[in-house]
Amino acid sequence: MTDPRPIIAEFVDVHRHYVMGKTNIVRALNGVSMQVRKGDYLAIMGRSGSGKSTMLNILGGLDRPTTGEYRVGGRDVSKLNDDDLSDVRGREIGFIFQSFNLIPQLTVLENLEVPLFYQGRVGPESRKKAEYLADRVGLGKRLEHRPLELSGGQQQRVAIARALMNDPLFLLADEATGNLDSNTEREILDLFDDLRKDGVTIVIVTHNPKVAERADHTLWLRDGMVEQLIDNRAAAANGGRS
Repeated sequence: MTDPRPIIAEFVDVHRHYVMGKTNIVRALNGVSMQVRKGDYLAIMGRSGSGKSTMLNILGGLDRPTTGEYRVGGRDVSKLNDDDLSDVRGREIGFIFQSFNLIPQLTVLENLEVPLFYQGRVGPESRKKAEYLADRVGLGKRLEHRPLELSGGQQQRVAIARALMNDPLFLLADEATGNLDSNTEREILDLFDDLRKDGVTIVIVTHNPKVAERADHTLWLRDGMVEQLIDNRAAAANGGRS
């Protein structure tokens, strides 16, 4: 049966090659094709050198394919000029980083408003939205705190709320729990589960199998190619990886 959900991000035969020196060519991605549909929760895994970082950079609009297409919302964004690609990053993709990337001088509320500030959209409505999202991630009583007054898990919650401010097509998380202890990691993954249930689309790049298994699917990369796409729910029902 064809999945009726719209495709919001797609790689079509993506290759990414880097020239090192005069003659050495590093083939980071070799013909990767994949789709992310609305409401998906996808983990991307692979050993060092498998192409994870390159795939992450292209997904986030920070790099471009050497050949092939990267489509966001049905549009091939890999051929856009730098300004238009930056606009796609700001409006269509919500970024969550391992190091949080919060501005230490700003309060929680002010950090949440940063994405809209750069678009000239800060005002009463953005303030209400920031307050709503802070409450949604469990920080409604911490609006006037600054990042250094928060725990690592709380800072990551702020980062997740900030990533949702623009109503992006999908969240892109880079080792989002890598700096957290196991209990806090579980709390953040529980939050991802809640967002997934609310229809938020999540793509998480990780080296941690315990993080990946919380997703609906895991895409394994090997030598710049898709090794396999695992249905984690079916694998769990069968007692393990399939």
